[in-house]
Amino acid sequence: MLVVEDHATLAGRIAQGLSQAGMAVDTVYDGAAALEATAQTAYDVILLDRDLPAVHGDRVCRTLAGSGPRILMLTAAADVDDRVSGLELGADDYLAKPFAFTELVARVRALSRRAPSVPPVLRREGLAVDIARHRASRGDRPLSLTRKEFGILEMLLAAGGAVVSAEELLEHVWDARADPFSNIVSVTMTRLRRKLGDPPLIETVVGKGYRM
Repeated sequence: MLVVEDHATLAGRIAQGLSQAGMAVDTVYDGAAALEATAQTAYDVILLDRDLPAVHGDRVCRTLAGSGPRILMLTAAADVDDRVSGLELGADDYLAKPFAFTELVARVRALSRRAPSVPPVLRREGLAVDIARHRASRGDRPLSLTRKEFGILEMLLAAGGAVVSAEELLEHVWDARADPFSNIVSVTMTRLRRKLGDPPLIETVVGKGYRM
């Protein structure tokens, strides 16, 4: 997801909290940077402050509404007229500052589940991944997965057997700060395969990536 917030301290706290909740988070601090970031990365959810420098949040929302990512407006403007106008711009949800962080996480997760192509529980060959509850099991055996391992498994299952590149995994499961030249994806993949057990479920497609 993308956090667009011009107050750097608040943006950092939001990003840290969402990362701890198992989400891959990028952060930018103005509207122009938000439009540039969304042109390069397909985000699931955008957390958008309204009063932004460079390009106002209303214009960002109007530009991105309906293009794929869900938009949660986060702003100090809290009266009914402000909420209504924000939703009329195309935002999917609206949360006023100050807010309870648990509510923010719940709203972000609810928005990320709205994509009709991804069911709430992904299943394949005895493997079940419950996205909402962040749980996974194979047969009757619960799997103890890290946030990154869970994210990789979710992406591979959602791809429906299509190949997912290491670059795509790095982009969606980690964030913009991840080193693209590291072997972090392959290392995490090795741990995940070990936890999934036999028979193997994840295939390496040489030069392309991975698939279920």
